[in-house]
Amino acid sequence: MTLNWWVLGIVLLAALLHASWNTLVKSSQDKDLDVALIHLVGSGLALPMVLLVGLPSIQAWPYITASILIHIGYYVALSGAYRHGELGLTYPLMRGVAPLLVALSSKFVLGEVLSPLAWGGVLGISGGVVLLGLNRSALAAPKAIGFALGNAIIIAMYTAVDGLGVRASGNALQYVAILFALDGWPFALLMLATRGGALQKYARHRWPVAALGASASLGSYGMVLWAMTLAPVATIAALRETSVLIAVLLGTWFLKESFTLQRTVGACVMVAGVMALRMGTY
Repeated sequence: MTLNWWVLGIVLLAALLHASWNTLVKSSQDKDLDVALIHLVGSGLALPMVLLVGLPSIQAWPYITASILIHIGYYVALSGAYRHGELGLTYPLMRGVAPLLVALSSKFVLGEVLSPLAWGGVLGISGGVVLLGLNRSALAAPKAIGFALGNAIIIAMYTAVDGLGVRASGNALQYVAILFALDGWPFALLMLATRGGALQKYARHRWPVAALGASASLGSYGMVLWAMTLAPVATIAALRETSVLIAVLLGTWFLKESFTLQRTVGACVMVAGVMALRMGTY
């Protein structure tokens, strides 16, 4: 499995899409309802894809089931992190710690061994991500940090599960289509049960933005899972987290969050990590 320039470009595009829909959630008035609505709309968008491409093989279904259950925890932790902290803090922590956890477990869980240079890339990206997120005000938001670090563990779990699942399915498009068709319902039903009719009311004015977010989410994860069939999961997981730099820039431009010298250093470390990852994966 190799990481060529074509695959690298696709994953960087996926990173842009992922950062975009997370920025939409952070900018919303109700994070829980926004997460529920985006992924419920995503399920609706994925249904025609299922009819078009068909169902994945039976070997993939245990992974699909596990991923759906893990994603419920992901949505709860994601909305909690964004309720209590800014995008420039929570997003880097969630996305920076996760690929390091994937890499540490990759030999035992995924049967993959990274080269020393690839390990340097993973550490560079993860370190750069953390530098982008941490600042002096971080300790003033312990709930945000708790949700973000908890979600990093959850992200590492579903990354490994889906990496194995998409390979077992033999068809990345089939796996992504059915995963998204089913994935949005559990958290949306949880919101309906706990928030009454608030989700329907929220959807009336928010659905156009939710449709954009859902399309970005579906496209982003589809590209990442496809890439995982061609390159090591730990490599793709780390490379995807370049979305953090994009998210920090979006937070600076649109949410008026600060871009400090520390975040500049973090960005440079991350870029170095990407190049090391590309040269160390063969």
